[in-house]
Amino acid sequence: MDFMAGWGERWPAPAKLNLMLRITGRRPDGYHLLQTVFQMLDLCDWLTFHPVDDGRVTLRNPISGVPEQDDLTVRAANLLKSHTGCVRGVCIDIEKNLPMGGGLGGGSSDAATTLVVLNRLWGLGLSKRELMDLGLRLGADVPVFVFGCSAWGEGVGEDLQAITLPEQWFVIIKPDCHVNTGEIFSAENLTRNSAVITMSDFLAGDNRNDCSEVVCKLYRPVKDAIDALSFYAEARLTGTGACVFAQFCNKEDAESALEGLKDRWLVFLAKGSNQSALYKKLEQG
Repeated sequence: MDFMAGWGERWPAPAKLNLMLRITGRRPDGYHLLQTVFQMLDLCDWLTFHPVDDGRVTLRNPISGVPEQDDLTVRAANLLKSHTGCVRGVCIDIEKNLPMGGGLGGGSSDAATTLVVLNRLWGLGLSKRELMDLGLRLGADVPVFVFGCSAWGEGVGEDLQAITLPEQWFVIIKPDCHVNTGEIFSAENLTRNSAVITMSDFLAGDNRNDCSEVVCKLYRPVKDAIDALSFYAEARLTGTGACVFAQFCNKEDAESALEGLKDRWLVFLAKGSNQSALYKKLEQG
């Protein structure tokens, strides 16, 4: 059994926000072509990896209602094993802090942390690019968490370029609903022909989300959350939702907004970070 550094430690799986989402076309296979901006946050799930001798991949505390083999972390570990021929096992302990189905990337980030950390603990030596390609097989948002920093995304969201963003404070509301992404992308009135913009256009303030109108029409709790948060600052939808967010220049204003909202809503306070908390920990040793 292997007790090298890293086993038994808590590894962060950070949240993200989509600060902008434009749909610029469609591929022949039906996937939508996007432009988006991913902002990393200091809000995290935490994963701990324990070595086991029997070669199996298991969860210490399976999520209620999710079959263990369908969990993204288990799938990520098994994909890593099958891709490399690794025969080692692991028991994964997940501390869930990020809401499921909110658009903050919790499951995708958990999968990315599993790929990155087990690649190191198992001594597999895969490059970041190889891990990103594996991650894309698990979900469209997994590569950005393997990439590990705030990013400009194109294609179906997997063509990534690092972007430096103001590390501001965010107040995030999770409405009491789960937005069906497939339903949004198949909606007849969804804008699918937005003009392509540049990174400079976004940084100058072009930050619209082409999914917002459709999501607010189909999911009243999302519209209500945007209306409530708009009292404090400009409120926007992340990705296809359900979470909505607003940016604040200082912590005090963000905390004031949170205080005014927390009695009615599930609210999170987070700080933007250009580098993923996962890679900050990796750099520390």
